[in-house]
Amino acid sequence: MIIMSQSHGLEYLDQGTSQQREIYALLKRYSFFDILQPFDPILAGTFPLDIQVEGSDLDIICEVHEFSIFEDLVQQSFGHFSSFSMLRRKVGGIERCKVNFQCEGWPVELFGQPVPTRLQNGFRHMMVESRLLNLFGELFKRRIIDLKRDGIKTEPAFARLLHLEGDPYVELLALESWTDGALLGLLKEGKD
Repeated sequence: MIIMSQSHGLEYLDQGTSQQREIYALLKRYSFFDILQPFDPILAGTFPLDIQVEGSDLDIICEVHEFSIFEDLVQQSFGHFSSFSMLRRKVGGIERCKVNFQCEGWPVELFGQPVPTRLQNGFRHMMVESRLLNLFGELFKRRIIDLKRDGIKTEPAFARLLHLEGDPYVELLALESWTDGALLGLLKEGKD
């Protein structure tokens, strides 16, 4: 069972796998969420789902409207970490900022855009993926991890196992409104 709190705090990590507990301690030790609190940070991506592979980064999404304030805070708080880089650009007309660095050997990515964190695609993908992992069980999870180890990104790995056609990022979001029964049917239809 995937452990995820409805409040999306970090405490669920402290009850998870050894790697999730290690991540929890790291995030607490460096006060990531205290520092980023004004931006409603959420740890998204593979670590909350326990489908990370070597090289997976800690994805922290943030709601950012005042980019100069966010960038100054991030530079001041995390700019001393190795491999620090920050890029702000517009994608699809939406301003966004991506920050990458290494913290005790862990790759970290901070992502900010002027969208509430629980409405950002990264969070929405994670929630769909969490549901799928809980529905389809351990074998499905292992197959996702194997695909990721082969270099396939998370959303395309899910799309491949579910035989979804088209843009995997769009297709996964389309599953948000599906019932559990419909999702289970999707997996059965994909079997050869």
